[in-house]
Amino acid sequence: MSHLHFDCFSGISGDMVLGALVDAGLSLKELARGLASVRAGEYVLRSKRVSRSGLHATKVEVVIRNGVRSPLSLRAIQQTIRSSRLPAPVKSRSQEVFDRLAQAEGIAHRLAPARVQFHEVGVVDSLVDVVGSVLGCHLLGIDRVTASPVNLGSGTIHSAHGLLPVPGPAVATMARSLPVFSAGPARELTTPTGIAILSTLAEAYGPLPLMRPKAIGYGAGTADLDGWPNVLRVFVGEPFRTAGPLAPGETDAVVQVETNLDDLNPQVYDTVMDRLFAAGALDVTLTPVIMKHGRPGVLLAALAPRQKAEAVAGVMVRETTTLGVRLHDVSRLVLPRHVETVRTRSGVVRVKVARTGEKGIKAAPEYRDCKRIAEQTGRPVREIMEEAMLAFAKARGRTRHSSFVTRHP
Repeated sequence: MSHLHFDCFSGISGDMVLGALVDAGLSLKELARGLASVRAGEYVLRSKRVSRSGLHATKVEVVIRNGVRSPLSLRAIQQTIRSSRLPAPVKSRSQEVFDRLAQAEGIAHRLAPARVQFHEVGVVDSLVDVVGSVLGCHLLGIDRVTASPVNLGSGTIHSAHGLLPVPGPAVATMARSLPVFSAGPARELTTPTGIAILSTLAEAYGPLPLMRPKAIGYGAGTADLDGWPNVLRVFVGEPFRTAGPLAPGETDAVVQVETNLDDLNPQVYDTVMDRLFAAGALDVTLTPVIMKHGRPGVLLAALAPRQKAEAVAGVMVRETTTLGVRLHDVSRLVLPRHVETVRTRSGVVRVKVARTGEKGIKAAPEYRDCKRIAEQTGRPVREIMEEAMLAFAKARGRTRHSSFVTRHP
C-alpha cells in the first residue's frame, strides 16, 4: 500500500502538486504520455529545478503553443475528460475535481454549476493541473492520501470580478469543514484548483501520520517570496510496520473532543455517554482531575471521526454544564480487525478479533451480547464472557486462552 501525504504549510495549487509529484519520482515523460489523450490543444510540459527561500524544488510549467482560448463550460470539460483514453479511475476523480470547482464558483457567483465558465483558472492550465495531478497519483500507485491543515494565505487578490479578500469566494467555499489557517506573507497561497484537487483526493487531515517515507518531493509555486518558502511538500511511503511481532496496522486521523466538568450531576453521565456514541463518537472516557482552587472534577473526552466531530461537540455542549470544548487533531494506530460469532450454551456472542502480526491475535467478546445473555439467564456476566472466549479458542483449535480487551482505541 502506498501512502501520499500533502504538507500544505504554504498552501497548495495545481502546479505545486505536479511539481511535488515529479520531484518525488513521477516521470514527466510518462505523465505527458498519459495526458496526450486529453484534447486540450498543443502544449509542452516542462520542469526545472528552482530555489524557494533555501528549499530546492521542482517547478512544472505548461507551455501553451496552440491551446483553448475561450472559456469552457463544465459540460465541455467533462466531455473532454470522458473522450480521453485515461484510466477510468482517473477520469472519475478528475471530473469530481471539476464538479467541486463548478459548485464552488456557482455558490460564489450565484450561478448554477452548469453555467459556470472556467476562465479565471485558465482552461488548458486547469485541465493539465487537475488531470495531471490525479493521473500522477495513479502512476505512482497511490492508495491513500492524507493532508496537513491548509494555509490559505491572507491579504487581497485581483480577479476578473475586482479586488477580493483572501481566501477568494471559491476557495472559502471549498474550505468548509477542512482544517485551515493563515500564516506568512499577505497574498493568496491556496488556489481554487489546488484546494479542489486536495479536497477530492485527501481522505483525512492532520499531522504527518506514522509512515515509512520512500520519497519526499517539493513542488514550487509561481511566486518567489522573500523569506518564505513557497512550496508544497509531499511524503510518499508505506504504512509503518514494527520489526517485531506486533504490526500496528493502519493510521488514521481523528478528533479528540474534551471538556473539564466540576458541577454536573454524576447521574447524567450515563445519558451523556450514550448520546455521544449516538452522535458518532468512537470512544468516550471519564477521568478524575483536580481543577482550579483544588476542586475535584471530571475530564470528559470523546474520540470522533473528523466528519462527526462537530456533532459530538454539539452533544457535549448541550448535554453538560460546560461553556466550551477543546478539539485536538490526533492520529491513532488501528489494528486490522473483524467480527466472528461463537455459540455458547446460553446463546450466540460476537467476538471482536484484531491481528497483531502474522499469527498473533487479540480477541474480545462483545459486552452487550454477554450482558443480554446474563440478564436472560441470571448468570454472572463474567461467566458468559469466559464461556464465549473458551468457545472462540475451541473454534480456532487453540489449547489456551487468547488475550482479550474490552475496548479498542
